[in-house]
Amino acid sequence: MVRDGNSNGIQTRHMSQGNAAPSEPRGLNGLGARLASLLSPGAVQVPGFVGQPEPKTIGSHARGRQLLAGNFQFAGHLVEAPDRLPWDIAAPDDAFAGALHGFAWLDDIAAVPKPAARECAQSWTYEWIRRYGGGRGPGWAPNLAGRRLLRWINHSAMLLQGRDPKERAAYFRSLATQTRFVARRWKRTQPGLPRIEALTGLICAGLALTGMSRLVAPARLALARECQARIDPGGGIATRNPEDLLEVFTLLAWAAAALGEAGRSPDRAHLDAILRIAPVLRALRHADGGLARFHGGGRGLEGRLDQALAAAGVRTPPPPGLSMGFARLSAGRTSVIVDAASPPKGAASANAHASTLAFELTSGRRPLIVNCGSGAVFGGEWHRAGRATPSHSTLCLAGLSSSRLGAEGLWGRRRRDQLADIPRVIRYQQAPTEDGTLFVAAHDGYAVTHGLTHVRQLDLGLDGRQITGEDTLGAMTAGDRRRLDGALRRAQGGGVRFDIRFHLHPDVDATLDLGGTAVSMALKSGEIWIFRHDGTAKLDLEPSVYLEKGRLKPQVSRQIVLSGTVADYAVQIGWTLAKAQDTPQAVRDVAREEIFED
Repeated sequence: MVRDGNSNGIQTRHMSQGNAAPSEPRGLNGLGARLASLLSPGAVQVPGFVGQPEPKTIGSHARGRQLLAGNFQFAGHLVEAPDRLPWDIAAPDDAFAGALHGFAWLDDIAAVPKPAARECAQSWTYEWIRRYGGGRGPGWAPNLAGRRLLRWINHSAMLLQGRDPKERAAYFRSLATQTRFVARRWKRTQPGLPRIEALTGLICAGLALTGMSRLVAPARLALARECQARIDPGGGIATRNPEDLLEVFTLLAWAAAALGEAGRSPDRAHLDAILRIAPVLRALRHADGGLARFHGGGRGLEGRLDQALAAAGVRTPPPPGLSMGFARLSAGRTSVIVDAASPPKGAASANAHASTLAFELTSGRRPLIVNCGSGAVFGGEWHRAGRATPSHSTLCLAGLSSSRLGAEGLWGRRRRDQLADIPRVIRYQQAPTEDGTLFVAAHDGYAVTHGLTHVRQLDLGLDGRQITGEDTLGAMTAGDRRRLDGALRRAQGGGVRFDIRFHLHPDVDATLDLGGTAVSMALKSGEIWIFRHDGTAKLDLEPSVYLEKGRLKPQVSRQIVLSGTVADYAVQIGWTLAKAQDTPQAVRDVAREEIFED
């Protein structure tokens, strides 16, 4: 832990090692935003709400208690500042400052049912109003202002309880200032999730505050246009990030509910987007209620997905085939979700992963096979590592990713954050069989470098107790065989090494069994799963990491690795994941411990 000499008792830690000391946050808005915020205060006075808003969001009780203890954990940093206002903290970077000034943490404080929580929320909010409410300082970006509007309105009962008329007037003045600011500046926000967040905040504030209703109609139309432009016909988004899709869905549902409660109809494009997204989210939902962790997304807050789907009232089941490029197989207590499409391209790939044909498996309430996840909150090196193919439960060649970083941008510049050499999924099949569900897909991510195509076949049994897998590497064409011959010559007789990785959730207790020919895995539910293979490759149990938002550091985990070499034009590796015979069909697993930050 590093003490900041200028912090007056404030201590700061980053969630990774080797980071520079925190500094004052740089400005989150440009000159235009500054002028817009300064122009905003002088309009109509806002006496109050049209009606009393109801809370729409409740966060994590554990994180709320951490905040009350003075532990500010945002964007990969932990700043320990007990008995200090958050606005006295020197933010380590802009991401931390943005999370702080966006006020989404009000959800977490609202989850703590104590008078001290309400007093803390009020103290921090009214001090923000005093320092920044007139349009000064960080946090004056349209998406952050939209996020802040939503939380201040949702938790208005908590924020206004017991405050004197002068403070209440300041609260409403600041809400009015922020609403007019977003109305002027939302077009400058990045398209997609940030713009939808700004417009949703504007719509909800325009409907909730007296004197602001004139701002609703243009925002409603703008949100409809954004839905048409950013939500594809299948209900997906360009980033293919499941957690981003959930955030978009939640915001659209809030905006639609607010419009409906005010007697206004959402635009058809807005409602159609909600209808298209809901079944996709159901397809991306694991058996434990969490989201599949792909392309920078996490599992989401506990219960958030189910709450959003229930609130939207859309009961459409997952569609057949792929949903936003993901295949879902489910039976019994088991869910399997596979990345069965090419990664995002261009700007949408800035946080995308080289995860083609990777899968996750959850049994009941317990994740078993996972991907490592996004390491963005732990710094740049972890972010890059989390995006690489070896951090996913799939096959890779000698540590080489199926997509590479460094897409070519404008004027020939290389965009180091974007994916290049993206593989094509050249085969996809998913169909029911007599014994379960069969999935087959192939990608050509290694064809250019080694002449090899990866084919993955998964067969999930009808009862969900066994998944049979087969991974094949093959040189499919004469050109591929020439490239493979060249790669084999460069290997000087050693063959082309491959690894098939199965990353385990940190809660899984894994041991090598049967003389090193199998792996036994015990879940906290009491279930026992056994991994076996056909002997074509070498089996090892190696260290791994689990990268999860809300943690101070990566969690230690383990991974099953099947290693071998390609010495001919094709190699095939068979494996199975199955519940032990004495594991019952139904397991009582109702206790789920609350996650506390490290």
